[in-house]
Amino acid sequence: MTDILIIEDDPEMGQIIKDFMIKEGFSARLCPTAEEALELLEGESFGIVLLDVMLPKMSGYETCTEIRKKGDIPILMMSAMTDERSKLLGYETGADDYIDKPFSIKVLTAKVRALMKRSGGGEQSGKLSGCGIELDTSSRIVTRDGAELKLNAKEFDLLRYLMEHSGEAVSKDELFNAVWGCDCFTEPSTVSVHIRWLREKIERDPNSPQVIRTVWKVGYRFGEQK
Repeated sequence: MTDILIIEDDPEMGQIIKDFMIKEGFSARLCPTAEEALELLEGESFGIVLLDVMLPKMSGYETCTEIRKKGDIPILMMSAMTDERSKLLGYETGADDYIDKPFSIKVLTAKVRALMKRSGGGEQSGKLSGCGIELDTSSRIVTRDGAELKLNAKEFDLLRYLMEHSGEAVSKDELFNAVWGCDCFTEPSTVSVHIRWLREKIERDPNSPQVIRTVWKVGYRFGEQK
């Protein structure tokens, strides 16, 4: 199975997205038309579809409807049409999430990971460790110096994402999109609240955090800077 099918008629934009996704560890195919993509979907399996709205001949909305007839593959729409009506139409035709153009490639990647995780695709088993913390992605058990920590689902997902990007400054927006995705009933400010709760469980001194550090005007970083 290929992780990502990119349906984008702008060859430069499509190639940028494809190259970045491959750099992030995904496998990806690029199609310039809906017709070619639909034919490809008949014979191949994909983990997620990145679908441009403004396509030649068959639009992204029509394409979304056709893809949805074939199954429940996650669909992330990409469009410069940022008005509410256009977004609602995207959701009505079966899209799981929507990202405005121009977009940050990092935010796009975060949305891809969130959708694949929720659909059960792209889930990688294994362990992450650092700063005395060990996180088992299969059992969803977190320990500190061998003692198990009781984290709720969002705390676990936040910690996992930060550990996967250990040493990197991760913005609050990126964390929000990775963990909450298209949950429109949650405010981005919830990231700070959950980070505070997480620190109370994993830090030896939550008032002077050493595991999850604040990066001024950016977000947070797990461990030391790379």
